[in-house]
Amino acid sequence: MFGFLKRRKTAKAEAPDAPDPRADTLRQKLAEARTIADERDEFEAAETPVDAVEPMPESPERRRQDVHEAGREITGRMREQR
Repeated sequence: MFGFLKRRKTAKAEAPDAPDPRADTLRQKLAEARTIADERDEFEAAETPVDAVEPMPESPERRRQDVHEAGREITGRMREQR
């Protein structure tokens, strides 16, 4: 009796004649994923790499001081031009 059940399981395990519709769905998803990956690579190529970015000042307070100094310098030059 166990031999009969064993043969029955192996018969079901064999590949069916009709193609599995899930395979086509997976192929479509893979194709979409490849195009998205290509688009992402193209998008990231336009970005500045992290190692090429200017380092941030020590603190926001220091940045504020730098901005004010630059503003004072510009207004000083504008006053000299009059």
